[in-house]
Amino acid sequence: MPAPLSPARMRAADLLRLGGTGLRARPLRAVLSALGIAIGIAAMTAVVGISSSSHADLDRALAALGTNMLTVTPGQTMFGKEAKLPDTSVPMIRRIAPVLSATATGAVDGAHVYRTDRIPAGQTGGLGVVAAELDLLRTVGAKLADGTWLNAATSRYPAVVLGSDAARRLGDVPAVYMLGRWWTVVGVLDPVPLAPELDSSVLVGWPAAASYLGFDGHPTTVYTRAVDSHVEAVRAVLAPTANPENPNEVKVSKPSDALAAQRTANATFTALLLGLGAVALLVGGIGVANTMVISVLERRAEIGLRRSLGATRGQVRSQFVMESLLLSLLGGVAGVLLGCVVTGIYAATQSWPTVVPLWALGGGVGATVVIGAIAGLYPAIRAARLAPTEALAAA
Repeated sequence: MPAPLSPARMRAADLLRLGGTGLRARPLRAVLSALGIAIGIAAMTAVVGISSSSHADLDRALAALGTNMLTVTPGQTMFGKEAKLPDTSVPMIRRIAPVLSATATGAVDGAHVYRTDRIPAGQTGGLGVVAAELDLLRTVGAKLADGTWLNAATSRYPAVVLGSDAARRLGDVPAVYMLGRWWTVVGVLDPVPLAPELDSSVLVGWPAAASYLGFDGHPTTVYTRAVDSHVEAVRAVLAPTANPENPNEVKVSKPSDALAAQRTANATFTALLLGLGAVALLVGGIGVANTMVISVLERRAEIGLRRSLGATRGQVRSQFVMESLLLSLLGGVAGVLLGCVVTGIYAATQSWPTVVPLWALGGGVGATVVIGAIAGLYPAIRAARLAPTEALAAA
């Protein structure tokens, strides 16, 4: 008597084709089921995207408050005299790994600014003359109200940029008078919230200050931007880096209170996004499970016929799991795309940057497939346990 033939093992391509055939046989149910999953995933993606976009806008607003900016200024010597920062302090600070940028200004002692050469020397107007490095605007977040900023050429010659308050006091003048020389006004700054001391200053190029005003080259304020997560660590090493010989003669500002607010907001948003994502995925999983259970009940005749023709329980089980996976994948991809569109439209209406985290895109699809497989496992096992005669009789 010949040995019974073992059932043929289904290849992945055959299993994929069989699962797709099961969905195409009932297109309306498949579309509605995938739509239900898509709506749940779209809601998750949109909520995460809109929250992330709002968070990005909040971060942008907080960054404008200088959450990662520290200032270094000279303190006092042990004899109570005003100390000086070494002229190498800025390049040394720039070598700190988490430092994004560092620039400096230096007060020019003995230089006073006048509208004309006819004003008495004692009427200085309280305006300070400050030597500035070329990357000052970028580091402190300053913007020009008019004209241009100093460049490699103008920083070497008698040219000035006026702070907003200095420009208001001096009026609309093409040049100012300092130490027996006329200096051309090439630009005017907007108010600088992060460095308000610049508003009442007249800024000149570092080389020009040394050549024409007797500037000694020692910075009086160093502005430093650091990576947000390393602000405290950078602050701890700024003093010994700026002045290795006398770190006790250096004063370093404290991190902005806005940094603590930003970190609190980050933690709150993260918890919110995880909670909303979990709820949306749970809803999608329940929808897949419900669809597959109903599919088993409706397709008893098909299951019985396949079993009678030699299909094994494993093959039936694999078919229903594959259908569940395909259904979840279609719904997940459609939901992610729809959620991105909704996020983009809403963010545009609020003038926010559009931000949809990659983990929300990949996680939405991946988690939907995993949950769909788990949700479809019970119906698949139930379908595989149906005896051929039982299934045909029930049909």
